[in-house]
Parts: sequence; C-alpha cells; structure tokens
Amino acid sequence: MSENIPQCAKEAVLVTSEPLSSDKYAEVKGYDFNNGVDYHKLLNSLATSGFQATNFGYAVQEIKNMIDKKLIPLSANELEEMNLNPVGREKSNCTIFLAFTSNMISSGVRDSIRYLVQHNMVDCLVTSAGGIEEDFIKCLAPTYIGDFKLDGKKLRLSGINRIGNLLVSNNNYCKFETWLMPILDQILQEQKEEGILWTPSKLVARLGMEIDNPDSVYYWAYKNNIPVFCPGLTDGSLGDMIYFHSYKNPGLVIDIVQDIRRMNSQAVYAKNTGMIILGGGLAKHHTCNANLMRNGADFCVFINSGSEFDGSDSGASPDEAKSWGKVKLDSKPVKVCGDATLIFPLVVAETFAKYHSQFVKLDK
Repeated sequence: MSENIPQCAKEAVLVTSEPLSSDKYAEVKGYDFNNGVDYHKLLNSLATSGFQATNFGYAVQEIKNMIDKKLIPLSANELEEMNLNPVGREKSNCTIFLAFTSNMISSGVRDSIRYLVQHNMVDCLVTSAGGIEEDFIKCLAPTYIGDFKLDGKKLRLSGINRIGNLLVSNNNYCKFETWLMPILDQILQEQKEEGILWTPSKLVARLGMEIDNPDSVYYWAYKNNIPVFCPGLTDGSLGDMIYFHSYKNPGLVIDIVQDIRRMNSQAVYAKNTGMIILGGGLAKHHTCNANLMRNGADFCVFINSGSEFDGSDSGASPDEAKSWGKVKLDSKPVKVCGDATLIFPLVVAETFAKYHSQFVKLDK
C-alpha cells in the first residue's frame, strides 16, 4: 500500500523525525488522582502538564531562586563595597519588588499580599492609587461578591460600584473620606510647622500607621519599614479626597521627585533584584524602569492576561523587557498568561509559604 501513496504526500506527512530524549526535554505528564489528593504534588505536576501550567512551574522555580538568594545574608565586605548600613533590610542578598494593579487589592489576593508584607518576604511594593485606597476602605467596610452581568444603570441608581464581579457601596467611600480628611489636615499642619515634604511613599506609610489594623497591607508595610511607591497617587478616590481637601484646606504638597530617587535607589544599590508583577500598566512599567537603572533585574515573573499584539507595555513579554535593559540578558524570566486571582495564591503556596519558618528566623 505504501507504494501507492503519492510521493508529495508521503514527504509532507512522514517527515523523518529527529530523536527526542528526556535528557533535553521533560516528558508530558499530569497528576494521577489514583494516588489520592496531594496538593503539593498536584501543583508540582503542573510543570510537566504543558501550556500555561508549565509556565506556572517555571514561575515557581524563578521565585524560589529569588528567595534562595534573598535568604543568604550579604557579607560585611559586600555591605562595605555597596556603601550600605549593615543593619536591617539591606542585609538581603536579593531585593524583591512586588508590583500589582489595584484590582488585586479589591480581590482576595489582598490577603496573599498582606501575608508577604507581614512576614518581610518582599522588600518594595509598587501599585496604583486604587491599590492603596482599596486596602484602607476594606478596613472600614467590606467588599462583596456580585456578578459580572449586574446592570450598571441599576447599580448606579442604588449607589453601588462594580469592580468586575465585586461590589463596593458608595457608603464605603464616604467612610474613607471621614477617616482620611483629618489625617490630611494633620499632615498639612506638619508640612507648615515642621517643614515635612510629603511624598506618596511617606503618605502611605503614615496612613498605614493611622489605620492600625493588622488586616491592612500598608499597616504591615509601615510596621516593617517596607516602602510603597505609587506615582499615580491621585488617580482614584484618594485623588478625589486630595482634590476636595485642596479647597477646604489648601496648601498640601506631595513630591514625586523624592520617591523616584528612593525607588530607583532600591534597585541601583541592591546586590540582586527580583520582580514579581501582577497585571500591567503603571505598576509594571514603574518597577521595570527602576530595574533598568541597574541594567536589569536578575529574576523576573510576570502574571497577567495582556497580549503584546498592540505594543502595550502591559502585555509585553519578558523578552521585550530584555531589549530595554529591564531584565538581565542572561536571566530566565517567566510570564504566566492568566488571571492572577487564580495563579498568584497558588504561587505563594508553592514558594514563600514553604519558606515561612526561614523568614521568621531571618526577622529574629
């Protein structure tokens, strides 16, 4: 029969294969539930499942590489060479930047982020205005699960705001205003009387102190002296409140120049850096641009649903970031395409949470 096959079809379909081997490639293999339910083994099996599951496995390994490096203290000579004070956070051998969009704080991912900050597992936070205010608002009143299909007109008439399938009452923002305005009055007084020049990171630290609530990401950032950078601080409810305050009690100045120096210095003076970026936009670009100042991050994980067909930075691949010098040329950055509300808590479970006891020892 084979002699009757047209030669062109035979050559097209039955091309002679080059050998594949497990020495070079991992064999595709999923999890066997006949062995019961072992969540660690299940998540570990994703690396050999293919598609974005395999990228999940790569992301886990890349973050483990960051943590392994971070948990090795710098030597006295290294500290002296870097002209750093040999006390506190500067002892880290890898400065980890965690950047995220505001919807991560609106969602339950907030609790994963709070866990990392509470236990000093990351060194620097970068987010947008919503990523600041939603944390404090949740301390004052809850956000609820709704539905993506709820009618926008009806919600508006009811004073309800929809974030995807999450619902936030206008009353929550009224409570936020009641809490925030006296603080803005106080910091303006300190600006006038003590000459304090406020920056977004200083303001967030002050709000973290004032909220005094262990459910808050920024309470722990304040407690652990982890800087929070938000150059777009006015792009949200926080900006609305600052706008209203400028009429009631004018004169407050918030300087972004101090913060760009402070953030870029986090990268420039680090021994190694790692970037974990959830989503795109300002938070992603600001973090990558800071690492450009040191000719690229050593480790990098992007988790987002953006695509690069339109040339946006949000969807840009880690390889594009290499072309800008935002990621080191010899690094092995990873992008997981998908919803961070699904992916990031599982990543934390397989990485930071497994190192929990070592971070506790590091704090001591």
